[in-house]
Amino acid sequence: MEKLRVELGERSYEILIDRGNLSLIGERLLRFSISKKIGIISNPKVSDLYGQKVISSLQKEGFEPFIILIPDGEHYKDYFWAYHILTQLLEFGFDRGSFLIALGGGVIGDLTGFVASIYMRGISYIQIPTTLLAQVDSSVGGKTAVNHPLGKNMIGTFWQPSLVWIDVDTLESLPEREFISGLAEVIKYGVIWDKEFFEFLEINRTKILKKDKDILISIIKRACEIKAEVVSKDERERELRAILNYGHTIGHAIETLTGYSSYLHGEAISIGMVYEAKLSSMLGFLDKEDFEKIRNILKDFGLPVNLPINMDLSAMLKTILLDKKNIEGKIRMVIPDSIGKMKINFEISGEDLKKVLNE
Repeated sequence: MEKLRVELGERSYEILIDRGNLSLIGERLLRFSISKKIGIISNPKVSDLYGQKVISSLQKEGFEPFIILIPDGEHYKDYFWAYHILTQLLEFGFDRGSFLIALGGGVIGDLTGFVASIYMRGISYIQIPTTLLAQVDSSVGGKTAVNHPLGKNMIGTFWQPSLVWIDVDTLESLPEREFISGLAEVIKYGVIWDKEFFEFLEINRTKILKKDKDILISIIKRACEIKAEVVSKDERERELRAILNYGHTIGHAIETLTGYSSYLHGEAISIGMVYEAKLSSMLGFLDKEDFEKIRNILKDFGLPVNLPINMDLSAMLKTILLDKKNIEGKIRMVIPDSIGKMKINFEISGEDLKKVLNE
């Protein structure tokens, strides 16, 4: 089992990565001072695949688990469904000693964390991410949120999990498109932080796409190491943590304008990374060779690299103006200076953004 630690003082926690460890979660939770009631938040598909295994593991150790199901899809990550979960917890008699488990992908993790942060002013939860994207990104770092019709993740909190428990065997049931979508976030870590990791991904593309378990564990571990280091240095995104938003300014706008239905998160982020790299190149920072490497690795892994033909660019600009990184109406982005080195919160003019989006 691979072990990492997110160092945040009294809020520190472990990330544990292994194969076939889903059935051991009950034994692990005996280490925590929690009551017997545990709520598992999941979606129907993931619950059918893994819900009973988790429930049986918890019951074996004397816990009293119950499951709350949320429909699958980004458009269900809203306040209505958060309110639904809160109501269920109240009806089940959840108290401050009770515990939540997020069993699923990023939507489930974000919703569960958000609910945990506001229920009775905060209860504990753990992440059991079952998608590659959640394993390498959203399950680590304590960002929780629900979406608003005007923008993604506009209502949220910082609330760290007590544990991240990763079983790479869950990736066997992940649809190919979702697996490839998760690779966008993996590639992002190479661009923003670690050129050697970027090159490792280039070299091992075939093994990664074949889901070689040893390779998967190594890339998940490295991605989590990078995110853990960034979060440990800047939990509340005052400066450095913004580096993790590379590709997300344009990517979130694409998701919002397409109603979270045309693109998976990683697909939208892939397009965002290409255009934000193109913007950096246009401004004279990123050299053309590095831009081509970024674009090509995303394309070679089967990710989209072009804006949709029918995208309303004026609507996109309006959406980007609502981005959380902006201050006083000024667009701020994270753009690559070179592979492995970034410019953080760099101010971008609307004209430059229009120009790169129109290319």
